[in-house]
Amino acid sequence: MKRLAVYCGSASPADGRYVALARGVGTALAQRGMGVVYGGGKLGLMGALAAGALDAGGEVIGVIPQALVDAEVANPDCTELRVVANMHERKQAFTDLSDGFLTLPGGVGTMDELWEAMSWAQLGYHAKPVGLLNAFGFFDHLLAFNAQMIATGFVRPVHAGILLAEHDLELLLARMAGHTPATAIFQMKARDL
Repeated sequence: MKRLAVYCGSASPADGRYVALARGVGTALAQRGMGVVYGGGKLGLMGALAAGALDAGGEVIGVIPQALVDAEVANPDCTELRVVANMHERKQAFTDLSDGFLTLPGGVGTMDELWEAMSWAQLGYHAKPVGLLNAFGFFDHLLAFNAQMIATGFVRPVHAGILLAEHDLELLLARMAGHTPATAIFQMKARDL
């Protein structure tokens, strides 16, 4: 994996561990020689992620909609800042530019990006690893919900392993590097669905 799309919040929670986590992830990825593709913002976890990677000499590609540039939240320090028309183009660029997806804590936008990466993996729009860093147990309930979808049958057994979740970044990156794509829905016949 040469580049990861990293999804995370643009907010700065009162609990400083989250911002420190994002900065640390940026630093760790840069030290591994891995580029970061992210939302292009300078605020919150996104800004900390980019700062950590840039300070460690890493490549950071920001992808940001024009409306957020107009709101003055774009990060001018990125190695490259790509301005797109809307969120759909932004998410497509994340997929096109990266070798996998890494999700850190965040809010609604982060969840949208994570679920789309998982959905696209199920369908076959990409065959890249989808990782979730469950730092501080932040995603415990989301992982329980995902397990409920699997147990109920809304996620097929062949797709149950798409989401790779770990509490530790090194373990997660190792699992992502060893990723084997699931059989895509586009490759299946109706009788298999």
